[in-house]
Amino acid sequence: GDARVRGQTGVLSERRGSYPFIDFRLLNNTTLSGEIGTKKKVKRLLSFQRYFHASRLLRGIVPQASLYLLDEDYLGQARHMLSKVGMWDFDIFLFDRLTNGNSLVTLLCHLFNVHGLIHHFQLDMVTLHRFFVMVQEDYHSQNPYHNAVHAADVTQAMHCYLREPKLANFLTPSDIMLGLLAAAAHDVDHPGVNQPFLIKTKHHLASLYQNVSVLENHHWRSTIGMLRESRLLAHLPKEVTQDIEQQLGSLILATDINRQNEFLIRLKSHLDNQDLRLEDAQDRHFMLQIALKCADICNPCRLWDLSKQWSERVCEEFYRQGDLEQKFELEISPLCNQQKDTIPSIQIGFMTYIVEPLFERWAQFTGDTPLSENMLNHLRRNKAKWRSLLHKQHSSSRSSDHSGQVTDSQEQTLNKEETP
Repeated sequence: GDARVRGQTGVLSERRGSYPFIDFRLLNNTTLSGEIGTKKKVKRLLSFQRYFHASRLLRGIVPQASLYLLDEDYLGQARHMLSKVGMWDFDIFLFDRLTNGNSLVTLLCHLFNVHGLIHHFQLDMVTLHRFFVMVQEDYHSQNPYHNAVHAADVTQAMHCYLREPKLANFLTPSDIMLGLLAAAAHDVDHPGVNQPFLIKTKHHLASLYQNVSVLENHHWRSTIGMLRESRLLAHLPKEVTQDIEQQLGSLILATDINRQNEFLIRLKSHLDNQDLRLEDAQDRHFMLQIALKCADICNPCRLWDLSKQWSERVCEEFYRQGDLEQKFELEISPLCNQQKDTIPSIQIGFMTYIVEPLFERWAQFTGDTPLSENMLNHLRRNKAKWRSLLHKQHSSSRSSDHSGQVTDSQEQTLNKEETP
């Protein structure tokens, strides 16, 4: 059936549960070797996953573990952490444990209150909480990286960026709400595989969005579906809700990594020409897009212990996709081959070509604030640590290889990193 629902505003949304998560345990655990070898059987398994996920939601939202079931000591620690939610060393993993896996809901409730959004938009607290639970539950905990904890981490980073003086002095309540909502929902219902995987397996979403920003479109339309289902904004004028839905789409679609150069070129042009006018809603929205892009890939700019955890998680997700592709005799996607693509080499390339160019421009925009300088310092230190680990891996491989040779890919990585 059609996974889309047309609302009064004319923007297409998707029903909750319209997109099946891909359960790697089910796909990989077969009773007979080679039992799942044909496209027909793969399709049958994915169809089962679609049914399973939809039926789970039809029975009602999976009950969240109430915070009140936690020990008071844990609640006290969580409240203490929230008092420092604007600090860059905020440990989202610890916060998630203290909130019993409800980091996203707890964080959003706190931030909406701190920013005065509940009062400004006259939001019903019960409805708001229900919407946040819907968002959190539509992330898949099976994903090592693209899960609700990542969404909470991006939301906390977005909160930090919204407080940067260069931006904060011009933001309206609508800007702040859009920024937080987009951060929270930017990867909702992520399957744990990337767009090329969906395209080459002819997934229904790839066809639905014509192979363009497939996941980002799905995240956006799913968010709209939840907003309408919860009726969180039903009391606002139609033109206001329509504008919110469109701007949410513009923000979430900006996280498509394939559009990185497009945004960098535009940001560089604005900064070089010094023609950003944040009094203008259009320029403010563009900088919100940049802020969300930064928040989405800020892991290399965190403290080493946090950054390393995120790096290992995202690579684990890559490797799972590669194993799945290998199992079904598909071409293994770049960065997904555990035998060739090491965590240090993946992270060094990511930092060099994606993260550094964006955050250097962000620092130029903010005016080298303490936060921007702190992030760039972490980025440089973390990159140096990954480079050191990469050299240790290569030294170890040389010593174990009697020929003393390194692979072409290893040599290329080393040469790139040693080039000024």
